[in-house]
Amino acid sequence: MKEHKPQSKWKNKLHEVIYEADTPSGKLFDIVLFILIIISVILVMLESVDEFDQRYHKTLLTLEWVITIFFTLEYIARLISIKKPLKYVFSFYGIIDFLSTIPLYLSYILAGSQVLLAVRAFRLLRIFRILKLVKFMGEASQLQSALKASRAKIAVFIYVVLILSVIMGTLMYLVEGDKAGFTSIPRSIYWTIVTLTTVGYGDIAPQTNLGQLLATVIMILGYGIIAVPTGIVTAEFTRNKKNKEVDDKSVLVHVNTQACPSCSIEGHRDDATHCFNCGHPL
Repeated sequence: MKEHKPQSKWKNKLHEVIYEADTPSGKLFDIVLFILIIISVILVMLESVDEFDQRYHKTLLTLEWVITIFFTLEYIARLISIKKPLKYVFSFYGIIDFLSTIPLYLSYILAGSQVLLAVRAFRLLRIFRILKLVKFMGEASQLQSALKASRAKIAVFIYVVLILSVIMGTLMYLVEGDKAGFTSIPRSIYWTIVTLTTVGYGDIAPQTNLGQLLATVIMILGYGIIAVPTGIVTAEFTRNKKNKEVDDKSVLVHVNTQACPSCSIEGHRDDATHCFNCGHPL
């Protein structure tokens, strides 16, 4: 059996603080990180307001530098505290962390740095990692299972909606024609989808009695269509919850937020001593 060289104590402590939320220090780190992410996104939005940016540009820039430096140190700490840093670098959250840290540095190198404002907004995605707190893990897992179990039904539903949109859009094109703005079948399908989803931009509207009758039918169908995917996911969520309650009565197994120091995978049992993915000691 392959032996795993233990990490130094300070690296283990750093890993515990950054990657886990079961300890007081880990929870505090996640709370501070959550607050900074929210503040940073607010700064991005405020910078897009010309009047506000001109008046408080230096203050906004200073705050952005403070947050960027914190994210930079956090990114480096994540690399140091795990045994295989490249796995983190090329993981989903690793890429998000990098993209949310680099924009301010690039703004001093590349011209037209305003484009990087959108990249900084990616920091909101980091909140999903913070929501790994124990009290959220069970609900998040159930929602994920419900969505996964519903994907085939939702795919069929979307297919039916697309067919309905093509048929109704074609009919509206034949009934209304160019004078009412239905200049082509694709444009008529666009109007049908807008109407089905109850958005109703108002850029195109039927003028004839028959067209208005068809529009009324599409509007009524729209209310029913909105409820269908919600009902599908809710039914699967309820079914999974009942199954989980049955399983919990027979076997009480809980998972925690502990991440493997080697491969960074999460979702280990409370009584686990080794990683279920790579076998590294926890």
